[in-house]
Amino acid sequence: MNADTLIPALYIFCLAAFLGYLVLSRVPPLLHTPLMSATNAISGISLVGSIITAGAQHSTFSTVLGFVAVTCATINVVGGFWITERTLAFFRKKDAIAPKKEE
Repeated sequence: MNADTLIPALYIFCLAAFLGYLVLSRVPPLLHTPLMSATNAISGISLVGSIITAGAQHSTFSTVLGFVAVTCATINVVGGFWITERTLAFFRKKDAIAPKKEE
């Protein structure tokens, strides 16, 4: 990647990160769980893309970056589902979580 394409790519990345932070910081708590589910779906798409990048074997550098992307996307997907499950557990009835014992 040369400097002519690297600088605009870094600019777009920084702009996307900043806008993503602004959008996500203003989400009300009521919408957090549905938003997390949508984010998990997007993370799944990025996981598929990173697997394709890691397996394309264009160069050693792209394979290493693809492996790092697969690792990060996997952690993001698993962590997102774990957090969503914990959040949804707050809304379940106590009887549904722990069944009653019969005497």
